[in-house]
Amino acid sequence: MSSLVRFGVSLEKGLLEKFDRLIKERNYTNRSEAFRDLIRQEFVKKEWREGEDVAGAITLIYDHHRKDLLSKITDIQHNFQNIIISTQHIHLDHDNCLELIAVRGNPIEVQKLADTLRSIKGVKHGTLSMSSTGKEIS
Repeated sequence: MSSLVRFGVSLEKGLLEKFDRLIKERNYTNRSEAFRDLIRQEFVKKEWREGEDVAGAITLIYDHHRKDLLSKITDIQHNFQNIIISTQHIHLDHDNCLELIAVRGNPIEVQKLADTLRSIKGVKHGTLSMSSTGKEIS
């Protein structure tokens, strides 16, 4: 188990008040937990800039009535099968589908896959949620 270290931080009063409101909105129990998450987020960003192995999720919303769209999405996924861990296809309603794609691998390749999928005509919205494999953060 790691040892806990206490340290002081100096902030302008207004900034601290805004931070306290934010951590309350996000249901943190204390400032320390919020600071830990902010620090971890910076390490995750660093992994995505410099790392060799990252994890994340690509979310797509698309119109399933669009001719050949699902075929294009599947073909692209086959071209990136080395970084795709899993996919899940969900029917949201009669017209719209949600595709969740769990990925792990080189951050440049993951970003390329997300960009390629988002740019397909008929994809209404796409996001890349960047995370970590957990090896480089505590």
